[in-house]
Amino acid sequence: MAAKEHVTFVDIAGELYALPPHEFTQARNARAKELDDAGLAAQVRALRKPLLAAWVVNLFARERVSQLREALDLAGDLREAQAELDAAALTKLNRQRRALIRALAQQAEELAAEHGESITRSTADAVEQTLNAAMFDADAAAAVASGRLVRPLEVGGDSAEVADAVAGSLDDIPVAAPSAPVDEVKARRERKEAEGALRAAENALAQAERARDEIERTQKRMDDQIDRLADRAEGLESELARVAQEVSRAQQEREALDVGQAEAAGRVEEARAAASAALDALNRLRTE
Repeated sequence: MAAKEHVTFVDIAGELYALPPHEFTQARNARAKELDDAGLAAQVRALRKPLLAAWVVNLFARERVSQLREALDLAGDLREAQAELDAAALTKLNRQRRALIRALAQQAEELAAEHGESITRSTADAVEQTLNAAMFDADAAAAVASGRLVRPLEVGGDSAEVADAVAGSLDDIPVAAPSAPVDEVKARRERKEAEGALRAAENALAQAERARDEIERTQKRMDDQIDRLADRAEGLESELARVAQEVSRAQQEREALDVGQAEAAGRVEEARAAASAALDALNRLRTE
């Protein structure tokens, strides 16, 4: 009986979130009925059923403690490097982080399969995203270590979003963490600013690359158009030269015709005068 009197909400939540998701609701309700403490019973009844991705992370946090500890230690080093803006350390740690997260997500998926749960690609992605979130944020790391996640986490989520994803309070999660700096608020602000600067730089790089690629595509189109127009201009110049030659020949022929026309007009006048003289002569002969 004494064990029941000293049981805590965290203890009960840990028991329930260790169960397969399909057993959660019935076990939660039954556990709440067993409790004599009405307030604690109400807290237990309010526990939310975990989404499958959250359950997988909870399972991993309970059964792969050393691997999770390795990830959270690396997370502390990564946040420290971010706060100090150590580019070389960040590059190395980020490379380690990506490799470690992929390995841990694969282990979590295999662990879930051992417990009879088939994981879809989207669920596996959500597990990897949740583990990745723990690498960037101390609250997310504490939430993952709690084993009481009710939904997966996203990278960049604020403290309120992380707290809402956990059953119970983040304050009662026993997570060993590196010693906090003297000015923790300043360090957190500088880390957030560094993360924001990194995201902004990455976005600017992506935009610049897209703009460069678009300019290169436009340049290619313009080069092709210039080639086509140059070919057309060359053809038109040849045609113009040919037409100019034809115009010159036509003008020469026209001038020759003008000369011939003048000569023909003269001959017409001469013939008309001769015809008139012949007619006069004929008329004289008729009157004689």
